[in-house]
Amino acid sequence: MSRMRWTIALIIALTPAAFAEDEAHLIAFTEGRYEDAAELAQERSSPDRLAFAARSLLAEAMSAPDFVPPPLLLDEAETYARSALDADPTHVEGRLQLAIALSLKARPLSTREAMRAGYGEDAKSLVENVLEDDPDNPYAHGFLAVWHLEVRRRGGAIGASILGASVKKGRRHYQTAIEASPGDASIHWQYARALASLNARKYRTEIATSLQAALDCRADSILEDVMRRRAEMLQFTLENEDRAVTQLLATEML
Repeated sequence: MSRMRWTIALIIALTPAAFAEDEAHLIAFTEGRYEDAAELAQERSSPDRLAFAARSLLAEAMSAPDFVPPPLLLDEAETYARSALDADPTHVEGRLQLAIALSLKARPLSTREAMRAGYGEDAKSLVENVLEDDPDNPYAHGFLAVWHLEVRRRGGAIGASILGASVKKGRRHYQTAIEASPGDASIHWQYARALASLNARKYRTEIATSLQAALDCRADSILEDVMRRRAEMLQFTLENEDRAVTQLLATEML
């Protein structure tokens, strides 16, 4: 069961009104009311709440129906994440959310622009630092699994070699992530999407396995339901379209 599911289970089990009100930001997030979740979270300027506000805005950005995260949301999420780290430079969730924000900001850039901006390397460093403090963090491993595949796709063999990226390392991070959190649809989905974007024919069996794993997960939040529906869309495309169509869709999706 993912960390979010444990949190929601606690909310349901502990029903006093004061507790429910205090955790209203978690309920709003689960229901897909991300702007409300961010607003409720940042009412208390603790690192935990600021990082959660960042996470909420990133969830909204990643849920965009056209797969294009609104730049304003990414900027706001980055600001919240940096504020969390200003308060506590070692904050795990703050580092994770900042890494995600930076990676999404790098997404529309050319390879040269992304390298010049340094978003990818900064994001990787943040997440690697998280693993130094929390070696089994599934979301950090899931992030790095995708990072390795994306670098291999965008940089080719030479670029990947320069940056130390490889499919083998990505696969290893994915396996560690799902061992820690097997029921998290987003981890399976993001890995399958990145692998399909890289080479839908070569890795077809592995992609299909990860997509099915995402579909087999329970959707306990609107965000997880979005991830599962996207996995279903890519699964259908993988089974019914050629490699070029599948890879194009996977590259466009989030």
